This record gives sequence, structure tokens and C-alpha cells, in this order.
Amino acid sequence: MTGDLSLMCPEFVQSFFGGVAASGAITAALRFFTKAVFENSRDGLRKGAMLFSSISCFFELLCVLLYALVFPKLPIVKFYRSKAASEGSQTVTADLAAGGIKSLPNPLAEEDGVVERLNNKQLLHENMDYALDMFLVYVLTLSIFPGFLAEDTGSHSLGSWYVLVLIASFNVSDLIGRYLPLVEQMKLTSRTGLLTAAISRFLLVPAFYFTAKYGDQGWMIMLTSLLGLSNGHLTVSVLTEAPKGYKGPEQNALGNLLVLFLLAGIFVGAVSDWLWLIGKGW
Repeated sequence: MTGDLSLMCPEFVQSFFGGVAASGAITAALRFFTKAVFENSRDGLRKGAMLFSSISCFFELLCVLLYALVFPKLPIVKFYRSKAASEGSQTVTADLAAGGIKSLPNPLAEEDGVVERLNNKQLLHENMDYALDMFLVYVLTLSIFPGFLAEDTGSHSLGSWYVLVLIASFNVSDLIGRYLPLVEQMKLTSRTGLLTAAISRFLLVPAFYFTAKYGDQGWMIMLTSLLGLSNGHLTVSVLTEAPKGYKGPEQNALGNLLVLFLLAGIFVGAVSDWLWLIGKGW
């Protein structure tokens, strides 16, 4: 999906990832609802989990159907996919067929016999800093959220609601952060600035450690909000800036490469989350 949107326009990428964050915020709200309704009932946790899962699965299936059946037929999608095909993209042929459009002839290919485009290795070499940004952002985020927030924040006046408040704070802040780049003055476009911001986020690790140990819940909520805000802002900034200046096929490939590094960051971050347990009997 990200590669598909990357060959279109940056606003689509921003909207998509804004929607991803919105789903997280809605999920947090749904968890508040199920906890409030079923907290004191018999098998409340089981009932809440079943309702939560049922609603989530319904919307997930709805999104899959919309993407498969409706998205390819939108005029704006047909336009950008046709444009990418005319620039030599081979991966959108099936997508165009799904939208009822036959593959368009490529005038460049007819004249030169081949369409020049950067291969994946060349794209990665030119955009290694962007790929590193994505990796570092999600390593840091997943090393703290949600595992550390759920287990190592101590006992506070909010009781069993405390973890839900922290997770909701992250999700809402992440949503806000993904819309901040729409404000031109707040958009981060410098490649050096993006990498510096991604690395500087690791200062949040000692900040969370000492806040969980010595601080109160207000400071923890503030740090969690900062984590979400920076996560959303950097994600959208990188994914909207990186594809600029490339042809459609290259934008498609670059979007997919960046998501690959994003997923690698999620994996490493989730594994790193266990490091918080060092010194606690492990």
C-alpha cells in the first residue's frame, strides 16, 4: 500500500499513515469502552476481548474489500497508475487491469528499447539515511511502547486505568504528529535534521527509566505523548520526502524499501523491549 501511494503524491501517503494512527486512537477508545462496560461483570475481560476483536476484524475486512474492489477504480488512482506505467513500471500492470485499464504503451521504451530506472540497490544507496531514519524511529518506539508502558510504570492513582491512559496518550499524540507536517512551518525536510531527530529520540530511554522509577504519572503521560508525537511526525516526514524527484517505478520501489526498514525496526524494537527486564529476575 505504501509503495502504491508513494508513486502518487505525498498527501496520499500522509493521509494513509494518518489513518493508521487514527485507527490506533479509535482502538484505544474502544478499549476504554469495553473496560468500562465489562470491568465488573463476570468474565468481563473475556467478553470485552471478544467484542473488541469482533469489531476490529469487521473493520479490517472492510478495509481489505475496499482496497481490493473500490480503490483500483478511483479516477485519481487510475491516473497515477497509468502515469507510472508510462514511465516503465511493470508492477502496476495487474493493478491497472483490476481498474479496467489496459497497459499503456511506453513511448520511451519504443524509442530507446529500454526504460532506464534505478534498481533497488541504487535506490537504497541513495536513500540509506531515510531507511536508517525509519529503522531507528521504530526500534526506539517499539522498545518502549507498549511493553514497557504496560509493565514498568509502577502503581499510581489511576489504578488499572493507568496503562490504558498511557497507551491512549501515545496513540492520540501519534495521530497529531502525523498531521503536523501539513503545516509548512512545522514540516521537517532536511535529511540531516531527520537523522538527527531520529537519533536524539534515544534520549527518551533514560528519561522513561528514571521517570518510571522516580517520577509521577503526569511526567510519564507527558513523555509518552512526546514519544507518540515524534514517532508520527518523523514517520510522515520521511515517507513523504524520500520519493520526491524520482519516477513512478522508483517511487514505488523506494516506498516498499522504506516500509521494509520500518518493519525491521518494529521487529528489533519488539525484541529490545525485553531488555527492560534485565535485573528483574531474568
